[in-house]
Amino acid sequence: MRLYLVRHPQPLVGPGLCYGRTELLVAPEETARVCAALSVCLPSGTPVFSSPSRRCVDLATALGGAAVPTCDARLAELDFGSWEMQPWDRIARADIDAWAGDTVHYRPGGGESVLQMAKRVTAFHADLTAMAHRCAIIVCHAGTIRLLAQCHLGMTPLQMACCAAERPHQIGYGELIILPTSANDV
Repeated sequence: MRLYLVRHPQPLVGPGLCYGRTELLVAPEETARVCAALSVCLPSGTPVFSSPSRRCVDLATALGGAAVPTCDARLAELDFGSWEMQPWDRIARADIDAWAGDTVHYRPGGGESVLQMAKRVTAFHADLTAMAHRCAIIVCHAGTIRLLAQCHLGMTPLQMACCAAERPHQIGYGELIILPTSANDV
């Protein structure tokens, strides 16, 4: 199955804040701009899946046209618990260091570990694969996209979490990443 992974448009949030699952708005004109840019790159009539986050659902709805996107909580961004919407420079250095020391298993702010997230993304990918679509559009978050890409390559959740923890993402807002049919789909 070919996957068209789309990161949501830039939300209306100040710089330097930690956010993952926090519900953030996107300016309607930004959603429209990203939709117009992506519409020419995406195959029509393709099923659209979305994180339940409003910043994803609005874009997924616009991209889906008449088709209603399928929302799936397993596509949500990492839950940063009590760190959500806190300035990064106000989160205790010891807590940041603890996360840096074990990025795979540590639960920032008491939220969710990268390994927990990788397991739910793997479950989504398995269910999506079982649907046997030729291709799918998935509107979600940078962390989710990175894990989906690794899952699509056949990595285990632990491998996915380790790989994601190795380096920061470089996925822009509104960016499209196309994953070709994987070896697992044959």
